[in-house]
This record gives sequence, structure tokens and C-alpha cells, in this order.
Amino acid sequence: MAFQPPAGKLSDSGTSIFSTMSGLARENNAINLAQGFPDFDCDPVLKRFVGHYIHNGYNQYAPMPGIPELREVIATKVRDLYDNPINADSEITITAGATQAIFTAITAFVSPGDEVILIEPAYDCYAPAVKVNGGTIVPCEMTHPDYNVDWDHLNSLVTDKTRMIVTNNPHNPTGTVFKREDLEAIYDIVKDTNILILSDEVYEHLIFDKLKHQSVLNHPGLYARSIATFSFGKTFHNTGWKMGYAIAPPKLMSAFRKVHQFNVFSVNTPFQYGLADYMGNPSRYLKLGEFYQSKRDTFYEFMKKTDFRPIPSHGTYFQLFDYSAISDMSDVEFAKKMTVEKGVAVIPVSVFYTAKIDHKVVRFCFAKKSETLKAAGMQLLKSED
Repeated sequence: MAFQPPAGKLSDSGTSIFSTMSGLARENNAINLAQGFPDFDCDPVLKRFVGHYIHNGYNQYAPMPGIPELREVIATKVRDLYDNPINADSEITITAGATQAIFTAITAFVSPGDEVILIEPAYDCYAPAVKVNGGTIVPCEMTHPDYNVDWDHLNSLVTDKTRMIVTNNPHNPTGTVFKREDLEAIYDIVKDTNILILSDEVYEHLIFDKLKHQSVLNHPGLYARSIATFSFGKTFHNTGWKMGYAIAPPKLMSAFRKVHQFNVFSVNTPFQYGLADYMGNPSRYLKLGEFYQSKRDTFYEFMKKTDFRPIPSHGTYFQLFDYSAISDMSDVEFAKKMTVEKGVAVIPVSVFYTAKIDHKVVRFCFAKKSETLKAAGMQLLKSED
């Protein structure tokens, strides 16, 4: 009998849309506004700090939770910004990016038969992690076209099998930013239950229009049942470093670390030391909202000349645009056509829904140099002439 390899737990998953669109962009020499990464470098000071530790022998395993120096500077940031006196030893773990933190949190707490509510459109790493761990995905679709959460509807989806609700604030791909009343609504739903909150807050510093980040870390009732995840890569323009961290109360963090230690065990040592030094100056991340708002506004000025209709973005480095005045094609086909024929790559939003809902909306990444944004705008304007 010939060996037949098993299909695997994610046999129904194909190549991610990000790989597909970025590959198509390379093949067609298109401007890549699809995948979420800056096309400018990180601060030379940060690279110099990291280089110092590489060249001075800090190249062996770090402690499993992360080096104390980095965890302490994160704890200081949380105390200053969110008025939460967390313990650096028992409530913070450094991870290999926020995606690893998210996967670890889901693996630590979701078992076969558990239900996990995902607010959709949802970043594409959530659902596979739930599936791998035998959980059941329960989608809660945001309202369209304003992309807010109907908390009454979400509450109606809660059952005695609900183990976790995954939130993303600021929200990718929509750019929605939670208000304080949103956190209160979440708390009202879960306060008399054992439901956990997995709060993806990787864009915590990328908030615009004088809004304030509403973190679960700043809500005692929610924090008691939450695992919050963060990204150095998104904050410091170095997504390729794959550095992040998770914060949770001691009992939840203890369970998180039991999975983390057998997943990656520990994270890049010299990078941790460099980040610890760099974060000692909070101005290096507290001004990021202004920096990215300027890029959002610059891109919008170019897009105003096209027939794309903007959907407001108050955070992240993404902007949604409705293209229904341009084409009635499906968003996947429209995105591919834009890449091949118009020379600008974007992401179709239907891929972020379990049911592949198509509202004729695509996502642009504006975390790019001004000249890149201008070139994309000119290319799209030219394509409509």
C-alpha cells in the first residue's frame, strides 16, 4: 500500500491573499499598497543599539519570558499610558511578533468544541489558529459602510460554549477605533461569564484625529480576563524583525507561557536589548499618530481626484476605498486587475470575512514614502483618463 500523506489541519487553506497580491505586484512591477509594511527604513539609532549588542556578544538564548530590561520598560509604558501597574515579571512575555502571541493565546485557552467570536472583517491569522485548536469560529460582522460593531448583535451570538472574543483595536482592515463606550459594551457582555478577551492592539500608537487609544489595559474589569498583544514591528517600522509582546494578568500569563515555552521558547536576544534602550525615550513612539495621519491625508489628497470613495480611517496604516463607481467586478478580481493593468496592488476586503462578503471595497496601505503614495495616486488617476 502506497503511503498517502494526511491532508493536514488547514488543508482547506490556500496561499494567503497577502502573498498572492505581493507576488502579483512583483511579477507586474506594480506599486505594492497591498501588504502592510512600510517602504522606508527604521530609525538608524535603533539599528545602532541592536548592532551594539550583536557585536558585543549578546547572541545566546534570552530568558523565556524576555529580558528583564525590556519587560520593565514596557511595564513603565503601561503604567504611564494606561494607569495599570502591571508586574514586569509575571504579566509580560516577549514574543516573535504579535501573530505568534495571538496563536499562542488561542492555543493556550481554546479547546475542541469551544466557540470563538471573531469581529469581521478580521485579520486573517485569527481563524486558522482557532481551527488548528479545534475551536468553532462564530463571525460577528461589523456594520457597513461605517464599520462599527453592533454589540447587541455580538451579545446574541454568545452561548455557553463561547470561550473567547477576539477584538482588534485600532482595527485592521477598516481603520475603526474603539471609543470608551465600546469597551464598556464588551464588559457588559462578558462580566458575568468566564469568556476571555484576546485584544489585538498592534496599532495602539497609530491613531488619528485627536482620538485616544482605548486599551483593555486601562479597563480593570476587562483586563482581569484579557490577553493583549502588541507589535514592535508595527510601531518601529521593522515588520521583518518579527518582535512583539503579550500582556495578561498573572494566572492567564502563566498559562500563556506554558505554550510559549514549547513554541519559540525565547525571542531574538540582541533585538530585545536594543529595543529596551530605544524605548527609554517615549517620544520615539508617542508621535507616531501625527506621522501616519500625515501620510493618510497625503494619500487621500491624491485619491480625491479618482472615482474611489474613501471610508474614514481613524487608525492603523490602512484606508478602505469603495470602488463601486468604477467597476462591478468582485473585489478579488478587481484587486488583481488593478495590479496587472493599473500597476497598483491592493487587498480585497472580502477575504477578511468567513462568508467572503463582497461590498466592493479594497484596502490600501499608506505606510509608504510620499513619493510612493504620489506615484500610486498618479497611476490610478492616469488609469481613469
